[in-house]
Amino acid sequence: MKGWPGEPQMEYDVLMADGNAAANAGRQITDVIFDFGNVLIYWDPAAVMTTRYSDGLVEQFLDNDVSGFYDINNELDAGMSNDDGVALMRERHGDQWADMMRYYLDNFVDSLTGVVPGARVLINDLKAAGVHVWGLSNWQKDSFPIALDNFDILRSLEDRVVSGYVGLRKPHRDIYDYALKQFGIDASGALFVDDKAMNIVGANEAGIRGVRFKDARALRTLLIDAGVAIPAVHEK
Repeated sequence: MKGWPGEPQMEYDVLMADGNAAANAGRQITDVIFDFGNVLIYWDPAAVMTTRYSDGLVEQFLDNDVSGFYDINNELDAGMSNDDGVALMRERHGDQWADMMRYYLDNFVDSLTGVVPGARVLINDLKAAGVHVWGLSNWQKDSFPIALDNFDILRSLEDRVVSGYVGLRKPHRDIYDYALKQFGIDASGALFVDDKAMNIVGANEAGIRGVRFKDARALRTLLIDAGVAIPAVHEK
């Protein structure tokens, strides 16, 4: 199985306000909370592996049923060290995949392939409109400084909660509650943006409206339609 286990079906670029978030549907958006990987910056683990491993081997490495790659990533995101993560993969799945995981982690910087087009300007426009911008991401504590050092878009956020440092992980409600408290904001005015459907479900459970992200232009249009006073996309 490729991709994160447990990912439900959900449309992209649609405002979701289910469950505990339903009471906040239609309320003014005062705060936007961004995930990082594939929302603000691109994360592509295959980009690390391509110069040392065949396409077929990389495909197997990124198949959770074969290597446990995403299961181990979840452990890393929850606070496990790189060394312990590699050891756990070795114990569960054998030397080949553990050695590849070691290579991936040692060369992690190559998985961060650039800023998502439109993300930087969107954040600047939100800030100019008086909307607060925050970050909430599942990220391993040993590797997050690499991203922070290389991408000023992450440093432009007003504050960040990163799972590996706090020992909590999306999509579990406790990390959303922690982030709201850390930022000093209320769920009623917040919108959470993430590329994974399961994390939007988690945000809704915490009372936070959510958008499954695919496209910065579509997100801009959605925000404008929700009443956020940022510059529109020019059609002509």
